[in-house]
Amino acid sequence: MSGTSGVQAAHGVKAVHGVQAVTDLTSTSVTAVPAAKAPAAPAKAPAAPDTGARTEAAAGVITDARARIDDLDGRIIGLVQERMAVSAVIQRERIGSGGRRVNLSREMQILEHYRRQLGRPGTALAMTLLELCRGRI
Repeated sequence: MSGTSGVQAAHGVKAVHGVQAVTDLTSTSVTAVPAAKAPAAPAKAPAAPDTGARTEAAAGVITDARARIDDLDGRIIGLVQERMAVSAVIQRERIGSGGRRVNLSREMQILEHYRRQLGRPGTALAMTLLELCRGRI
């Protein structure tokens, strides 16, 4: 119920195309009354303060893009957790067979791969992933 507050919605008030539909929650009757107009926003005020946008269109794009980023972040976190679990299996098998916990040549390959794909910040990202997956050495 966009355009209405939670209190209005609880009392059966819904604004639709400039008209409020007021319902009695104990009956099915609906009474149409003109909707109160919201005060005009100042011309230079941001459309949505949390986005930093100056227009409603830009705020909509930003809001949609942020929702996409939130979805991607959730998937990335899930993949990191999965990587941590796979790494734990590798470490357990390596140590169980008499090997070392960390294979430095493999870690160098991973660091180089991230650097090639993402540049210098990719190396820092790979270091963080390695630390998460095997702990500090």
